[in-house]
Amino acid sequence: MSGKKAVFLDKDGTLIRDVPYNADPSKVELLHGVASGLRQLSNKGYLFFIVTNQAGVAKGYFKEEALTAVEHKLQLLLHQSGIALSGFYYCPHHPQGVVAAYAKACHCRKPMPGMLFDAATRHGLSLAQSWMVGDILDDIEAGNRAGCRTVLVDGTASERVQISGGYRRPSYIADNFKEAANLIVKNT
Repeated sequence: MSGKKAVFLDKDGTLIRDVPYNADPSKVELLHGVASGLRQLSNKGYLFFIVTNQAGVAKGYFKEEALTAVEHKLQLLLHQSGIALSGFYYCPHHPQGVVAAYAKACHCRKPMPGMLFDAATRHGLSLAQSWMVGDILDDIEAGNRAGCRTVLVDGTASERVQISGGYRRPSYIADNFKEAANLIVKNT
C-alpha cells in the first residue's frame, strides 16, 4: 500500500476538554494521557490531523477567524509535548446555521468524510492504513466512511449505548485517549 499513515483526531472531548462552542484559546487544555498517547503513536510513524466540526461559526457564536487562535494554542501545547500536528481541518457549516454563508449541508461536516478525504489527497495519506479517533459516533461514521479503522473514546459510556451497525460501529472502544493509542499500536 502506498501513502503515509495518519491518525485523524476529533478535537473537543477527544484531545482537549470539551467546552461547547469554544473559541477562547485560554480554555484549551489537553486531556490527561493525550500527550503520551500521541508520542507513542508518533514513534510508530503516524502523522496527526485534527478534523473538527465547528458549527459555532454557522450559528453566529464566533467568527471563523477565531479558530486560528485555537489552532495555534493546540499547536503550542502539542509542540511543548514533543508532538507535531500535520494539519488542522474544520467544518464551519451547519444546515440550521444563522450566518448565510455557512448555513448549508456539506461534505465536510462529520459524519461525512470530506475533511479526511481532503487531508488524504493533500498529504498523500493511505486511508486504509489510517485511524479516526473521536468521542462521538459522528466521528466514527466519518472515519468508517473514509475507509479508516476507528476508535471511540467513550469514558462515560454515553455513546456506547447508541452504537448501531454499519458506519456507526467503531473498530474499537477505549475509555480514554491513552487506551485508544494502545489499541492502535496493538492492532497496526
